[in-house]
Amino acid sequence: MTTEINTQPAAIPNAAFAAPIARKDLKQTSMHGTVLVDEYAWLREKESPEVTAYLEAENTYAEGVMAPLAGLRDELYEEMLSHIKQTDVSVPYRDGGWWYYSRTEEGLQYPIHCRKADLPDAAEEVILDGNKLAEGHSFMAIGGTDVTDDGRWLAYSVDHTGFRQYTLHIKDLSTGEVLEGVVERVGSVVWAADGLEGGRTLFYTVEDEEQKRQYQLWRHELSSEHSADVLVLEEPDERFNLGAGRTRDGKFLILEAGSHTTSESRFLAADNPTGEWTLVAAREDEQEYAIDHRNGLWFIRTNDRGRNFRLVTAPVATPGREYWTELLAHRSEIMLEDVDLFDRFFVCCEREDGLPRLRLWSFTENDRAIQSNEIRFPEPVYSAFPHINREFDTTRFRYAYQSLVTPSSVYEYDVAAAESTLLKQVEVPGGFDRELYASERVFATASDGVRVPVSIVYRKDKREAAGNPLYVYGYGSYGYSLPIGFNANRLSLLDRGVVMAYAHIRGGGDLGKPWHDAGKMLVKRNTFTDFIGAVEYLTAHGYGDPARVAIEGGSAGGLLMGAVTNLKPEIFRAVVSHVPFVDVMNTMLDASLPLTVPEYEEWGNPNEAEYFHYMLSYSPYDNLKQGSYPAILVKTSLNDSQVMYWEPAKYVAKLRTLKTDGHPLLLVTNMEAGHGGASGRYDYLKEIAFDYAFLIKELGIVASSSEE
Repeated sequence: MTTEINTQPAAIPNAAFAAPIARKDLKQTSMHGTVLVDEYAWLREKESPEVTAYLEAENTYAEGVMAPLAGLRDELYEEMLSHIKQTDVSVPYRDGGWWYYSRTEEGLQYPIHCRKADLPDAAEEVILDGNKLAEGHSFMAIGGTDVTDDGRWLAYSVDHTGFRQYTLHIKDLSTGEVLEGVVERVGSVVWAADGLEGGRTLFYTVEDEEQKRQYQLWRHELSSEHSADVLVLEEPDERFNLGAGRTRDGKFLILEAGSHTTSESRFLAADNPTGEWTLVAAREDEQEYAIDHRNGLWFIRTNDRGRNFRLVTAPVATPGREYWTELLAHRSEIMLEDVDLFDRFFVCCEREDGLPRLRLWSFTENDRAIQSNEIRFPEPVYSAFPHINREFDTTRFRYAYQSLVTPSSVYEYDVAAAESTLLKQVEVPGGFDRELYASERVFATASDGVRVPVSIVYRKDKREAAGNPLYVYGYGSYGYSLPIGFNANRLSLLDRGVVMAYAHIRGGGDLGKPWHDAGKMLVKRNTFTDFIGAVEYLTAHGYGDPARVAIEGGSAGGLLMGAVTNLKPEIFRAVVSHVPFVDVMNTMLDASLPLTVPEYEEWGNPNEAEYFHYMLSYSPYDNLKQGSYPAILVKTSLNDSQVMYWEPAKYVAKLRTLKTDGHPLLLVTNMEAGHGGASGRYDYLKEIAFDYAFLIKELGIVASSSEE
């Protein structure tokens, strides 16, 4: 049973509440006739002892507020742990002469990446052990990886700060030796085709130190020191990032330069690493394209004739736009999200009516492409996407499937037989019974009449007429389609009667590129009103008690949380906001920060008056006002490279001086992690247990699942 918590700050250091005192370094910015005053600009001083003291005091305060829920947090952690098969192995996939997979062991935080030769009774080889890489570090994340064609050399990168700053290493898999010499701030890594002994070539991209933009492509010869590496290309436009890869057939290396709205690609024969890179088609604003190769032709997915993309081909010798031949036309109601190309067929990954589709096309004997089949899915809401398919010459296609009630599953589709075989479904121990749960998809009506899809999951025997606590999650930015997947952690809320909903609001990509366009730039407010409309629809139609509504979002979804809480605080009981982008104006006016310039294409450039005033109208930090707010939990990380820690810290400090209610306002800063929070799987579960305990208390859920 939960206990009432005293949220008064009397015993907490004053620094935890950062009253708006007059400071010598008070920041004032004058733009377009408006003066922005920022009393908390001093919180940007990351190395300042005063800032560290403030963040630690807030952490102490949050722990004090949550102390009466220590037992519930432990209970939630054990529940979630009970639903995880701690010792497990992934589905092996074939690449060249090897089968690759990862496995986990009970008690260890990170996966162990392994392989076996494609031979009878082959022994396991450990390629990378995440637990060993993490030794002596509080954070560890593996970045890019690639193995040479002969399977001997592994290039990989590791981040030990959470700042997404990766260090390149090269490992001899035949001996286990990691070569001396490293490169910092590495992004993509890709090997060229094997050369003579000692002549292997690695390409890698490097980020700009200040803006964290992948802006250079380098070439490294395995037999040379990194000091001899050759700069191949540098991207001068601050909107663009570089990414390197290789076609599935292995014949070409690909270099893509992409912004949020525009892209271009270059290619190089994989067996000629010192050759000249060839441009496919020069960048044109608001046009994107991506390429892969088969039998002398480029297959190019492009939005040059419509926002939802079409598929064209072009000869390798003449790849420019004037030589493009249409294979699949643009369709206004169907988004062509990706194309997976193989020797005998290709798979169109599409999104129609907000749901993913996998449609197969086969090549005839004379190389014509004909639509052959569609992989169909039985549930009202789900996720389906290609799994790992490294082999080009194959008649089988692997895909992943999951839903709100079906655990993550890997299938193999036999193209000739048009049949799917389940290879593995994640086991959910701890008494999980799929039949106890149900999922639905409904359409809420936004304030301008637009229908907004909402995915819902609940435990059937816990449903009450308009009496359930309701949880609603949202994101709605960058054209990102909100994934609908299974999460065993969610059972701890579902089993306590919470109805959980996921709002597919404008600004996301759930209904194609036009859906994204309708929720960005000068129509960004649609994202917020869509979310409010979804919450009000759900409570009006009996999915939840209007007095017990919790909402959650992270990063740009944290912007959503701040905006809707400012617009209609009275309809929410609790808010969980992870690494929230809440200080829109100060961040977007500072071109020295990572991501700012590239993101002019998502939010607008506030140096232009029209965008400045529009962005100012919704920026959460700038629109806080005196009044009553819901219970709010804000979480951030000191080493976040995408949303700097000071945004949520400033937001909480300012809100403390304005809120007139007695609801808790908590700021929790992970002092050793980045944008995604804790990197170890057990540490991450403890963070989720903290969030869920906060929600359970605020939603008035008295009984724990063990008391039923």
